[in-house]
Amino acid sequence: MTISMDPGPGLAAMQAWGGQVAAYGASNQTVVDKVTPDMMHLIDPHWYQFPPMNPLWHALLGFTIGVLGFISICGNGMVVYIFMSTKSLKTPSNLLVVNLAFSDFLMMCAMSPAMVVNCYYETWVWGPFACELYACAGSLFGCGSIWTMTMIAFDRYNVIVKGIAAKPMTNNGALLRILGIWLFSLAWTVAPMFGWNRYVPEGNMTACGTDYLSKEWLSRSYILVYSVFVYFLPLFLIIYSYFYIVQAVAAHERAMREQAKKMNVASLRSSEAANTSAECKLAKVALMTISLWFMAWTPYLVINYTGVFESAPISPLVTIWGSLFAKANAVYNPIVYGISHPKYQAALYARFPALQCAPSRDDSASTASATTAVSDEKPSA
Repeated sequence: MTISMDPGPGLAAMQAWGGQVAAYGASNQTVVDKVTPDMMHLIDPHWYQFPPMNPLWHALLGFTIGVLGFISICGNGMVVYIFMSTKSLKTPSNLLVVNLAFSDFLMMCAMSPAMVVNCYYETWVWGPFACELYACAGSLFGCGSIWTMTMIAFDRYNVIVKGIAAKPMTNNGALLRILGIWLFSLAWTVAPMFGWNRYVPEGNMTACGTDYLSKEWLSRSYILVYSVFVYFLPLFLIIYSYFYIVQAVAAHERAMREQAKKMNVASLRSSEAANTSAECKLAKVALMTISLWFMAWTPYLVINYTGVFESAPISPLVTIWGSLFAKANAVYNPIVYGISHPKYQAALYARFPALQCAPSRDDSASTASATTAVSDEKPSA
C-alpha cells in the first residue's frame, strides 16, 4: 500500500492564510497599533479586537477622498462664484443656495486634505485637538447644510403654496436665516467639546467623529437628541413642505386643464403660468439635493445608532464607507445645480464657454434662422 506524502490543498490554503495574516496583522496585532501615544486615551476598547486593515483599503480611501475633495472644492467654489457674480442670480432665495454651496465647500476643505495624509500614514497623525476640530467641522457643516436645505424647502413652500398671498423673502430675511442656521449648528457641534459626548477617532483611525460606543447614557443621549434636531426634524419639515408643494402644483395643473377645456383651447399657458413652472423646476432641484443629502447621511446615522444600541458589530471597514458616503454629499449639489438649474447653467456657460459640450439653444436657433434667411433670398435678376 502506497502512502502519499502530498499534504493536499488544505495545508496549502492554511499556509496562504497564514501568510496573509502575517502581512496584514497577526492575532496579537490590532488596528490600534499605529495610533500615536497622545491619541490612545481617545480609543475605545471595542477597536482592539480588529486586526490591522489591508493597506490597499487605506490607499483606496485616500484616493477616493482626494478626488471627491477636488471635485467638491472646484464645483462648490464655482457655484458660489457664479451666483455671487451674476446679477440675475442675486436673489434672496439664491443666498440660501450660496450658503449651501459655501458649507459644502468648507466641508471638503476641512475633511479631504487631512484625511488623505492620514490614509498615507494609516492612522490619525494630527493630534487630539486637531481630531476634535476635524470632527467638529464635519458636524458643523453637515448640520449647516441640512438646515439650509430646510430653509430652501420653506422658501419653495412660501412661493408655490401661498402664491401671491405670501410675503416675499428679502435679503435681510435670508441673511437672518443664514445667521440663525450657523449659530444653531455651532451650538450643537461644540457641545461634545464641553463634556456632552466627545470626539474620537473612528474605527479606521484616519478620521474622527462622535463617540457612539460610549456606555454612559449622558454620552448616548447626545447622539439621540442630536439626531432628532439635525436629522429627523429637518426631514419631517421638508416632507411636510414638499407634500403641500406637490399638492399645490397638481391642483394648479388640474385647474388649468379644466379651464382650457371650458374655453376650448389647447393651453392657458401665460407668463404667470411660465413663472409658476419655473418655480416648480426650482422645487425639483431642491428636492433632488435634499434627497441626496438624506441618502448620504443615513448610513452614518445607522452606524451611530448601531453603536449606541449595540444592535450589531461594527468593523473599521464599515466606519470607512459610512463616513466617506456622508462626506461625498458635498459633491452632489454643484452637479445637481449644473444639470438642473437653467439660469445657473446659462451663467456658467457664459463665463466658461469651454465647459459647454454642445452649442447652446440660442446659438442653434440663431444659426437656424440665418440659414433660413439665406435660403429664402432670391438671386437678383
